[in-house]
Amino acid sequence: MAEVIFFEKPGCQGNARQKQLLQAAGHSVQARSLKAEPWTAERLRGFFGSLPVATWFNRSAPAVKSGRVVPETLDADQAMALLLANPLLIRRPLMEVGEERMVGFDTAAVEAWIGLGTAVRPAGDLEACVHGPEGHGHCAEPAADQQEDSHACSGTV
Repeated sequence: MAEVIFFEKPGCQGNARQKQLLQAAGHSVQARSLKAEPWTAERLRGFFGSLPVATWFNRSAPAVKSGRVVPETLDADQAMALLLANPLLIRRPLMEVGEERMVGFDTAAVEAWIGLGTAVRPAGDLEACVHGPEGHGHCAEPAADQQEDSHACSGTV
């Protein structure tokens, strides 16, 4: 099975469900904070491949939801500058296995990439923001410098 480096927002219930599925499928998961990682444009760009710029963004981020950031209007350089300045705008999770990278958690894409085997998939969209075990409440409160995205748990697109 694969060793997955998994960049997440600590405390995010959506990311927790994604990690649980990977582990149930037999993968080893090394969780890392998306916010704490020293990102460079080159390294971050490797996760996006040929995806359109608009799909690089966390649609649950308050700046995106409010319209302050409109991913469809940005070119790659503008988008990258915003993502590097505020990593919580990045669609999550970012996953890395060896030299291969992926953004987001599309179950079919993960199955094709590293396999999920017979692991039981949780009900619902694994990229959707989940607040608490029953879909209520909020994610763990972020540090003061992360207040902008305090309720942006998952990387839906």
